[in-house]
Amino acid sequence: MITYHTIQINDLDIFYREAGDPSKPTMLLFHGFPSASHMFRDLMPALANDFHLIAPDYPGFGQSSAPDHTEFAYTFDHLADIMTAFWQQLDLGAAYIYVFDYGAPIGFRIAAQHPDWIKGIVSQNGNIYQEGLGPKWADRQDFWDHPTAAKRDSYRTAFAPATIKGQYLTGTQAGVVGPDGYTLDIAYTQTPGYAERQLDLIFDYQNNIKLYPTFQKYLREHQPKLLAVWGKNDPSFIYPGAEAFTRDDARVEVDLLDTGHFSLETHASTIAQLILRYFG
Repeated sequence: MITYHTIQINDLDIFYREAGDPSKPTMLLFHGFPSASHMFRDLMPALANDFHLIAPDYPGFGQSSAPDHTEFAYTFDHLADIMTAFWQQLDLGAAYIYVFDYGAPIGFRIAAQHPDWIKGIVSQNGNIYQEGLGPKWADRQDFWDHPTAAKRDSYRTAFAPATIKGQYLTGTQAGVVGPDGYTLDIAYTQTPGYAERQLDLIFDYQNNIKLYPTFQKYLREHQPKLLAVWGKNDPSFIYPGAEAFTRDDARVEVDLLDTGHFSLETHASTIAQLILRYFG
């Protein structure tokens, strides 16, 4: 059974889902864009017999507080700080982390700063390598290097319903992805101030790439057990990013699935089986 909770972190309401027995190993699940913890709604029941599962919504996402971007810094450093405080307030101790998309720069920041907290890592299209950046990132680099208001506005298309549906459907077999996930994601785009806070994060993403060497150094020095589960048809974070983990960490398994970015929508049971086999 999944239960639903809210706690206060730095005057913010942080929503999270919880499942499993707290006496079992804990796994924190860090969601991606444009989703929230609901993306784990099928995976959590499949793992609940073996793990204590915690899936939070970041500030500005899902059911957590979403302060105006003029009053709250929507940066990945700040989101990682909030998630670090969340981890500490729940007194979770050492845990596994599951990182997807935006969850990777958040989770790897925490891992690099607190390596003793990390029992193992699942990276689902959670990139920390230049090799994993698809062709679209060249345009983003131009935006970061030469920002203008017009370029910033051009990224509002990232929140269009067709774009969000494409995150789920591109590279995935037709007819196997239900509409529930992308319908809820699209609904969240209608919340006040959504576009501005997400545009701030798109601009700040450049700082994640600058930290890739730090994240890779963490892997080389600490050699965590890591399972890279990748939708090999993902156009945003391409599969060489999964294979690159093996360069820095000898304890890596790479599994490429015949799907796109949101492979959980069609492969939750497969991913659960891989996790249970690799970390069991």
